[in-house]
Formats: sequence, structure tokens, C-alpha cells
Amino acid sequence: MKKAAVLAAGDSTRMLPLSANVPKHLLPIGGKPLIFHTLDALRKTGIEETLIVYGYQGEELKKAIDSQDWGSMKIEYITQTERKGTAHAAGYARDFAGDDSILLLYGDVMAGREVIGDVVKYHEKGGYDLTVSAFPVENPSAYGIFDVDDGRAIGLIEKPTPEQSSSNLANAGIYGVSKDLWDAIEKTELSERNEYEITDSVMMVMKNDNVGAYVIGSWWVDIGKPWDMLKANRHVLSEMRGRIEGEVEKNATLKGEVIVESGAVIKNGAYIEGPVYIGENSVVGPNCYIRAHTALCGKVKIGNAVEIKNSIIMDGTNIGHLSYVGDSVIGHRVNFGAGTITANLRHDNRAVNVTVKGKRISSGRRKLGTIIGDDVKTGIGTSISTGVVIHQGARTGVGVIVDRDIQPHKLVIAKQPKTIIDSNA
Repeated sequence: MKKAAVLAAGDSTRMLPLSANVPKHLLPIGGKPLIFHTLDALRKTGIEETLIVYGYQGEELKKAIDSQDWGSMKIEYITQTERKGTAHAAGYARDFAGDDSILLLYGDVMAGREVIGDVVKYHEKGGYDLTVSAFPVENPSAYGIFDVDDGRAIGLIEKPTPEQSSSNLANAGIYGVSKDLWDAIEKTELSERNEYEITDSVMMVMKNDNVGAYVIGSWWVDIGKPWDMLKANRHVLSEMRGRIEGEVEKNATLKGEVIVESGAVIKNGAYIEGPVYIGENSVVGPNCYIRAHTALCGKVKIGNAVEIKNSIIMDGTNIGHLSYVGDSVIGHRVNFGAGTITANLRHDNRAVNVTVKGKRISSGRRKLGTIIGDDVKTGIGTSISTGVVIHQGARTGVGVIVDRDIQPHKLVIAKQPKTIIDSNA
């Protein structure tokens, strides 16, 4: 198998505000765009040609991918002009595939570094008409669930109720594909959601009783919501080995696996516990604490007496002195005024709720801070509650308590009654 197609055309609305200016496939995981991890894995697996099916912010995606050297792997593109579901998107790869078996995968899933190669081997060794990948999950009702018997997929139920589910193996969105799937896609009808669903196409191929099911034994993340980035970031950083290419001053302390890219400076008094990623031309410290599973992207500045824990901080962001960021995703070119504090734990220890596409839903996470879009600025002494979403371009004044979402380009100020008395009275 020498070809792969990556479906990356979605409009990324559930990732807002992080995806307001870029497709979610360019959001950073472990210091580099999500889709770059996928393309690296394809190249290392021996894929020679990769097709990117793109749509939302497509030119930004193409520009970013073309800026990198992918060695001998050739990258091609096709625009999905209308987005009518996963089967519709996959159909764009039929001419690219020709008579060859290819790897087909969703652009917003990530898995352990060996998974893509293992799916290819499983498909080729088994001689299957189609190979699906599956991953055991705690909540089957949120996914398409495969029934698997003796290495074959024998059933598929979309988002089953507890009574319907006889398995916990979620569709992981990585497929080994032959012509049988393309033929099934042509016959696939619109679903109740008015979309052409690839799961319907897969079920047609299952009738031939020759669909392999590769069960992922390492990790897998479907990056559909902002906090999923933190889960993927944790896995990716845990697989990295430390290296120092920037400057680490004499009295800074680095423990565990820490990557310091070229041009970055770690100042005296900084204490960093890996795994941590420090991007190019970033400045950390002095006298700050960077805790495990944090990724600072390019040109990030971390001020004096700042603590950051399990967070993603994107390019060009400044976290001012005396601030705390925990379990949060912070966009590009954000500026935290001194003393900005993010809360990341509810007093009742229940899962933190977050607004996604206008609905308040559970993140399933006991610890979750804030989600902040690009170009946000906070005034000094701003306090941000758990699960708050601050959209792109928003601002806060001095001493504001942010306990609800802030919409794009809005300014929130605090009204504080004041009494002036004679200090000598």
C-alpha cells in the first residue's frame, strides 16, 4: 500500500474559538500542527502519495503543508466544494486510488506512532476487502461501535444506547480500502442527518463477510472538541525524547524529557518538569514553573513567577508575571495581564461544563481551565472560572471575574463601587 487519503475538509465549528482563523487540522499538538503528525506517520510507514481532501480554510491548510519537507512523499490536494458527510468526502479519493488499495483516514484523529503502519500490515496480511480500525472506549453511545469476532468486523451500530451496545470498540477512522468501498459509497443514501455516512457504506461491505478489524492497542484520540487537544498533547509529549537546541541559563532546572527548540531561552530560576515542549524563539522565566504535559509553541513569552500546568499555549502569546494557567488551551497572540488566574477545578469535584455550538455540555474532565481564542487580552488581576470560553479578539478590564463566556471582540469591565474617606480620621 503506497497511497493514502486524508479527509480534512470539515468546518471545525465544535473547535471554536480556536478554529476561527485556522482549520482545526492546523491546531498544535505537541508543538506542531495536528495534521503534520499524521503526515509524518504516513511518510514513515512508506506511503509515497497522499491526497488531502480539504475545504474550510483550505488555502491556509495547503500553505502550511507545502511549507514543510515531506521527503519523497508526494502531496496532492482536492477541494470538497460541498460538505455532505464522510462518505461524500471519501468519494473524492476514488480517482486518486484507481485500482490500488489505499489508506483512508480522518484528518482529526490521532493515534500511537505505530498504529498507521500496523493497520496497513493487518489489511495486507489478511487480504480483506476493507479493514477498519477500532478502539475501546468508556462511553460507546458517543461513537459508531463495531462488533468484532475473530479479527473481523461483523456489525456496526451508530451511537448505540446501553441496551443496544454489545461492544465498546469505537470506529477509529483509519481504514484500509479497496474498490469495494468505492462501490458501496456510490450506493449509499442520505441519512437522517441529510448526509452520506461512511458507516453506511462500511455496513454494505460487511455483507461480504470479509472486513478486517484492527483493534488499536496503544492510544487514540478523536479531536472533536477543544479539550481533546489536551488529551492528544499529553500522549504526544509522553512519546517524545528530550533535546536542547536553545539556550538554558546556568541556574534553570530541567527534569525529565524537555525539548527546547532553537532560539528559545530558559532563564535562571525557571523550573521545568517534563515532558514539556518549548518552541522556537520562546522565552521562559526567570523564576517560573512549567509543569508536565505543557506545550509552548513559537515566540511564547512566560513571565516572572508564572506557573503553567498541562496546557497548550500557541504562537506569539505572552503570559504576564504572577499568572497561573492550568489545563487550558490558549490561542495565538494572546496577552495575559499580570496576575491573570485560571481556575481548573470545581469545588464539588464534578466534571467541568463547556459551551460547544451554543449548548452547555460536560467535558467529562474533572480538571479543565479555559479555552481562549486568538488575540485575546486580559487586564491585570483577571480571574477566569472553569470551562469559560473567551472568543477571539475579546478583552477584559482590570480585576474582572470572568464566570461566563465572552463573545468575539467584546470588552468586559468590572463596576466596583468605591468610597473615599479621610485616612487621618
